[in-house]
Amino acid sequence: MTSKPAEKQIPNPIKFLNGGLSGMAATCFVQPLDLVKNRMQLSGVGGKAKEHKSIFHLIKSVLKNEGITGAYAGLSAGLLRQASYTTVRMGVYNTVLEHYTKDGKQPNFGAKAAMGMFAGAVGAFFGSPAEISLIRMTSDGRLPPSERRNYKSVVNALTRITREEGVLTLWRGVLPTMGRAMVVNAAQLASYSQAKQFLLSTKYFEENFQLHFVSSFFSGFVTTCASMPVDIAKTRIQNMKVIDGKPEYKGSIDVLAKVVRNEGVFSLWKGFVPYFFRLGPHTIITFVILEQLNNLYKNYS
Repeated sequence: MTSKPAEKQIPNPIKFLNGGLSGMAATCFVQPLDLVKNRMQLSGVGGKAKEHKSIFHLIKSVLKNEGITGAYAGLSAGLLRQASYTTVRMGVYNTVLEHYTKDGKQPNFGAKAAMGMFAGAVGAFFGSPAEISLIRMTSDGRLPPSERRNYKSVVNALTRITREEGVLTLWRGVLPTMGRAMVVNAAQLASYSQAKQFLLSTKYFEENFQLHFVSSFFSGFVTTCASMPVDIAKTRIQNMKVIDGKPEYKGSIDVLAKVVRNEGVFSLWKGFVPYFFRLGPHTIITFVILEQLNNLYKNYS
């Protein structure tokens, strides 16, 4: 993400590699927050609207019932998700953005948003199996012991889902997943690029850590506000059970309608704080590490 054509160009394979590595590094820090976010979003399922009184109540419950390691449930799935989803989305976006940057001038915000949507959709398709595993593994601890799936790892989850429910289950909810990814990436990638471009045009910022931090913080907030409703729809569809051949939800619109009807419109932003504190740091860490990896390549390759 640079507007200086004289700088050394990064080969496309390195863009994909750096994108995946930065996302995986960020996940190691925010995995507990992802677990909290998922459980908050599922707290209205199965007549358990008051399952957790607050975020702190949820965290206390996890630590008490599952221990410190319980906070990292699904870490293997989270890492695989970043290795697939983030590798693709960041690689595609940076490749397309560089292609359409002419004479150091980047495309406008609308074009960047479209690029982000395209990159997000492609990445989400490839990351769907890991996403399914992540949602189930992070939500398992909230269920009674008799109802838990008890996946041992992401490999075990993928194997059992394929064997017990069919390979297409790995792409259950792929459309709302892609829809969420399009919203997230349009907001996240475009707002980061735009914020960085704007800040560089002022006399207060230059290409350094401060610039990357401020741009990514702004991006994280914008992305959280824009993506939460579609994220809730995605989470509930991926976690739903099929009873007597009848799925719990018909699609994303059905999820959103039932949430608004049964839990209120503001429930579409249920778990906003853990979602922001998960997405915000993840966005910041991802972009900061990505920029550092790109700089290392330019300086030492």
